[in-house]
Amino acid sequence: MRVGAWLLVSLSMSGAAWAEEPAPAPEIPQTLEQASAQRARAAAMRDEAERRHLAEQNACYSKFLVNDCLADAKKRYTATIVEARRLDQPARDFEREARRRDVEAEEAQRLADQPVREAEQKASADRFRAEEAAKASERQQKLAEKARQAEEGRQKAAAEQARRQAKLEKRARQDAEREAKKAAKQAGAPAPGAGN
Repeated sequence: MRVGAWLLVSLSMSGAAWAEEPAPAPEIPQTLEQASAQRARAAAMRDEAERRHLAEQNACYSKFLVNDCLADAKKRYTATIVEARRLDQPARDFEREARRRDVEAEEAQRLADQPVREAEQKASADRFRAEEAAKASERQQKLAEKARQAEEGRQKAAAEQARRQAKLEKRARQDAEREAKKAAKQAGAPAPGAGN
């Protein structure tokens, strides 16, 4: 029983001495890479604490003072998790602050670029309107040219029709005169328009 009491006293003293050691202040990262590495170390500490706690729990069940052993294992586990959190917190804060700065910088850049964007959009709209006006003018010119060509075509066709009509009328007169001469010749009468 003396050995058990001595073991209990020594374990409680070592736990108390261990718990009283001041933990060093967590390092504050200066870059995103450092923050990421620090968070990775904290995650590795948590994983190792989980693994070690499970192993210690399993080992405690083979000891005489199981509950004391489990309590000590739990204290060590909790202390490691707390230390991992202390390591992780500044890194998370740094990453959050870096993201906030990035968002603010993007917003400031967007606001600074806004007049340029608006000017580009206005210029683009003006170009579009000018192009559309030029296309409309070109369409109007093409339509006017087609109308002019169609009118010229109608005038040419009317002139050609008038020329053909005049030609037909002339031919009809000539045919009529020939018929009249022929008829006069056959009748023995002098041809109309023939002189004495």
